[in-house]
Amino acid sequence: MIDGERGGMDSDHDRSSAGGGKGAWPQALNRSAEARETSEAIPPDHAVPTPPTPSSPVPDPSVTGRGIAGLSTPYQVVAALALSLIGLLACTQVAMVFLHVAPSNTLTKEHGKTVDRWIYPEFEQNWKLFAPNPLQQNVAVHVRAEVVDADGRRTTRWMNLTHEDAKGIRGNLFPSHVDQNELRRGWDFYVNSHDSENRPNGLRGDLSERYVRRIAMLRLSERDYGGTIERIQLRSATSSIAPPPWSTEKISTRPAYRVLPWWTVTPDDLPEDAAAQYRDAARAEANQ
Repeated sequence: MIDGERGGMDSDHDRSSAGGGKGAWPQALNRSAEARETSEAIPPDHAVPTPPTPSSPVPDPSVTGRGIAGLSTPYQVVAALALSLIGLLACTQVAMVFLHVAPSNTLTKEHGKTVDRWIYPEFEQNWKLFAPNPLQQNVAVHVRAEVVDADGRRTTRWMNLTHEDAKGIRGNLFPSHVDQNELRRGWDFYVNSHDSENRPNGLRGDLSERYVRRIAMLRLSERDYGGTIERIQLRSATSSIAPPPWSTEKISTRPAYRVLPWWTVTPDDLPEDAAAQYRDAARAEANQ
């Protein structure tokens, strides 16, 4: 029995060795694993990527994203000239502003007028926002006119130009730059160019006077006074801002007036349409 069993065991062993009995199982497992991995590695038919069709060609990265280099030669020249001009203007602006705000030096002494002509009035630098003692006053500009009509000569009441501008600002989410700054900056320009006796203290005195006169006539031309405006007069009313209720500071809020002399209106002071009408009326009067 033992030999039989041994023979049986030996016969089984022989059959396994000869016919691929036991030695066939590892190969079968390996084949099944390989087949399983192969089946998992192959994507389904609907997930297989398709090559691009001729209707949707793949963009060439060497052609796209080249900027100015992708333009034709004439456009490249125009773009280069435009960029050069913009850079030159930017450098000039920075240099002029620097010389304007810099302390007095050799360049500003020699070319100060050129710098001022570049800066004023569009690029004037005003540092009141950062001043340690900011403005604590309200300044209002008034104007009145001398009108000649069929009944003779009469003087209008004072009109508060600053109040008219304030009405256009209050409640307006996008107030006009003209309403905010034209009159205020024009008056500051005049005051800084004249002394307390309203005499020009520099070359800009005449320019500031003509600027203020044109602003006043532009506002007056919007009203019909029933005659011809021959002279105008301006004044400023400056009043201190009242202190808060919790403050013990005592400040008078009564306005202080600065009255300018009467100015005779000329065609240069009028808006374009009014100036043409003024010249026509003067020409007709001369022909009578």
